[in-house]
Amino acid sequence: MAKVLVTGATGFIASHLILQLIERGYEVRGTARSTDKAARLNQILSDYAGKPVAIEIVAADLNKDEGWAEAVKGVDFVQHVASPFPTDAPKSADELIIPARDGALRVLRAAKAEGVKRVVMTSSMAAIGYGWGEKRPETLTEVHWSNADNLKDNTAYARSKTIAEKAAWDYVNGEGAGLELSVINPVAVLGPAMSADVSSSLQLVSQPLEGKLPAFPKLSFGVIDVRDVARAHIEAMERPEAVGERFICGGDVLWMDEMGEVLRKAFPDQKIPKGTLPNWLVRLFAQINPPLKQVLPELGKKRAYSNKKLKTVLGIDPIPADEAIIASAKSLIELDAV
Repeated sequence: MAKVLVTGATGFIASHLILQLIERGYEVRGTARSTDKAARLNQILSDYAGKPVAIEIVAADLNKDEGWAEAVKGVDFVQHVASPFPTDAPKSADELIIPARDGALRVLRAAKAEGVKRVVMTSSMAAIGYGWGEKRPETLTEVHWSNADNLKDNTAYARSKTIAEKAAWDYVNGEGAGLELSVINPVAVLGPAMSADVSSSLQLVSQPLEGKLPAFPKLSFGVIDVRDVARAHIEAMERPEAVGERFICGGDVLWMDEMGEVLRKAFPDQKIPKGTLPNWLVRLFAQINPPLKQVLPELGKKRAYSNKKLKTVLGIDPIPADEAIIASAKSLIELDAV
């Protein structure tokens, strides 16, 4: 039985990934900043799976060298999912960039030293579609890279994902030659939550359900279900043709008011906002609703992308966006997270 390390095991994507790996017969070890999180994580996984789940958790922090050698010991594959994704914009971009970049390199170096076969790294569409200004390609593909130096068309998070992913490719193409790497670049990740500790991406659903906005910002997002993201990580780990490749992991692109329409139809008893807010008012609301600050560079923009490689190389036809949105909302309501 092959053994897989999943970093950031308590996260939204990682939790689904762990369960899918177990279903496929893999032995799984996880990392978290503290082993104190092990009992709660295993309980959450067990409750969602409807059967006992117990994985080993090793303490390892993206900002520290300690723990990573122990974490990778005896594993065949590494799924590097851990990366900071804050709800609010940080005071300094380095709060995200340094742990994302240095953490990725710590994981890769430990994997190389242990003789791990392949690392699959969670990056983001943020490493592809940002910093272009008005010169953005009509359809983004995996050959494109965000320009992290264009601060007007970037967030700290987008810059951190771009810089971290580039550092990872530079490592395996240089000092770490011989270590296989595949990268998954998801868009906005929705789908069923396992706990009331809501991920940043699920705020696209939780905020309308909670009535935190009078109407919707003029924002569009590619949508992907977390179950497809987890599956993409496993397919990229197993398939020989995935080595050295990036994969945009995304499905339908919707404006936020279209997401609202999906929620209104599925949950007629919920008071879901209607209409679109003018951009100037969104900027004003961002002063009292910090998560909005993260998306201000996106106002009025719609990024088109190709998911051809996701379908043809990894064999994944994405779950429709409306199903992912409804699954998100159902789980949040059931968990009393909204």
